[in-house]
Amino acid sequence: MGDPAGIGPEIVLAAAQDEEIRRRCEPIIVGHLDTLRRCAQATNRPMPGCRIVNVDTPGIECVRPGCISAEAGLAADAYIRRAVELANSSGAVAICTAPINKESLRSAGVKGTGHTEMLAEYFGAGDPLTLFITGTLRIFFLSRHLSLRQAIDYITKDRVLAMIRRVDAAMRHLGFAQPRIGLAALNPHASDGGQFGNEESAHLSPAAVEAQTEGIDVSAPIGADSVFAQALDGRFDCVISLYHDQGHIAAKTRDFYGTVTATLGLPVLRTSVDHGTAMDIAWQGKASDVSMRAAIVAACDLLEAAGDRD
Repeated sequence: MGDPAGIGPEIVLAAAQDEEIRRRCEPIIVGHLDTLRRCAQATNRPMPGCRIVNVDTPGIECVRPGCISAEAGLAADAYIRRAVELANSSGAVAICTAPINKESLRSAGVKGTGHTEMLAEYFGAGDPLTLFITGTLRIFFLSRHLSLRQAIDYITKDRVLAMIRRVDAAMRHLGFAQPRIGLAALNPHASDGGQFGNEESAHLSPAAVEAQTEGIDVSAPIGADSVFAQALDGRFDCVISLYHDQGHIAAKTRDFYGTVTATLGLPVLRTSVDHGTAMDIAWQGKASDVSMRAAIVAACDLLEAAGDRD
């Protein structure tokens, strides 16, 4: 359900009633039952007829829409932990997450910087892969929540090569027999032969060449102002983005509301909306559930492509 003070409760309520979603999967809402009821009343939405797993946490009755609080952060963390327990024990094949608020999490003393890191810790899953999906554009990320300086320093030949190998394996698992991978460059015009930096010649190009010798279909580094457009045109099945905003800007410019985040490398698939808690409009009936519905449908699509469900 995400942060109970944000738009998570109302977009979950709306998505759980969607006919396509009910046709393709069995949705189970993990959250706080009374909060859902109050949100349904505030937004004039009916309660869904699906199963709701009630998670009660201290102070939840004090949480107010649009207000950041430790109680809301504690609740959001508890919902994630309960979803992990259900995935481990009930045979669930995917978790779809509504947005959480990092400030509320910090107020509650939760150490994770986001869903991906928290789920990896609670599943004991190491370092999962983040995949953005918007239409036919699929974007993987070499680094996620690092400052821009840290993200640049993070780029090494060994890390890029390891990422190319992981992306190739992940795409094959998703049903691509010979995935075509576009590698985004760091510098303008992929450095123009060293005029604007040496990351391409020192790290990116050597990693791409070594991967190519292993039979992986990966491009040389291509300027970020071109590689995402080329993927949309069908040249690549996916793109490796070198840092958070490089890929986020491309995906969200194409479709801000319909972009879906997928996390691969966990015991179950995880998909998520790619927007925040929108505290300013929480529980007002203004929030769009487009991204929530798209995230659930994307989970069904990915699982079917991987052959994990009938």
